[in-house]
Amino acid sequence: MAVGHIFGVSSMLQDNRRAIGAISIAMLAGIGNDVFAKLAAENLPLGEIMFLRGLMALAIVTTLGIAMRTRVTVRMFRHPTVLARTAANGLGTVLFLAALFHLPLANSIAILQALPLVITAGAAIFLSETVGWQRWTAILAGFAGVLIVARPGAEGFDYWAAVAFAGVLLSALRDLISKRTPAEIPSIALNMASLIAIILIGLSLSVRENWLVPTGREVLLLGAAAAFFTVANLLIIVSLRLGDIAAVSPFRYTIVVWAILLGFLVWDEVPDALTLTGSTIIVGAGLFTYFRERHLARSARVAGPVSVRT
Repeated sequence: MAVGHIFGVSSMLQDNRRAIGAISIAMLAGIGNDVFAKLAAENLPLGEIMFLRGLMALAIVTTLGIAMRTRVTVRMFRHPTVLARTAANGLGTVLFLAALFHLPLANSIAILQALPLVITAGAAIFLSETVGWQRWTAILAGFAGVLIVARPGAEGFDYWAAVAFAGVLLSALRDLISKRTPAEIPSIALNMASLIAIILIGLSLSVRENWLVPTGREVLLLGAAAAFFTVANLLIIVSLRLGDIAAVSPFRYTIVVWAILLGFLVWDEVPDALTLTGSTIIVGAGLFTYFRERHLARSARVAGPVSVRT
């Protein structure tokens, strides 16, 4: 058995573990962003929230980049993959938000949670990542759990559902592009490019909204949202670059679990039996994928260079 092969398998498993940890924390941070943004949205319009939160997040990311002495240049922003990722992220955000205003919330959530499925399929088709039937089954089970939690009604799936799914496709494209972005372009640069796009989108929405002067409380809420938003985006990029997309994607479903927990802590919302059942399936699917990765790594050490991933 080749020593290099053993170390290569071990390194792959460690990278996947780190990526899974990063995406799980990113989902928690993403929900934190949603909680603070939702509290701010009691008085402020969406475009203003996107604009102000984007500016604050850009300031945080810029400060972080300076503190870490990360080299970011205008040339990085002009790189084809960065431009493509930023365009996919911006357009996907616009499409999904447009659909969100016309669909029941449960339907929107269900459609958005199709993202890991789309990413996994894209990784298998375009990035040649091996995805066997067991991992496909785990991801499908996780998606079924999301549907149980969301309980979308058939009447909600109309024209705007197609628009929302188009937004999901573009978000998946964004994540797949992240995987192919050159390593010399730091994650902070990708985050900065996305934030600039979000700021411009928020500003464009001002044409149709009445912006207000935010209170001190609302500034604090948006500042907290910006901080969580920054953490979430950076960790998502890190997880996509570090780990196997098919192994990492199921853990995006943990966002539903975090949402249930914070919904109870902030708004005293108690989940019903179906919500708990669906959440259990979601967590179980993610854990199965994780332990499946460990099993495959051990099998690869025994089998040597030739191994089959399922």
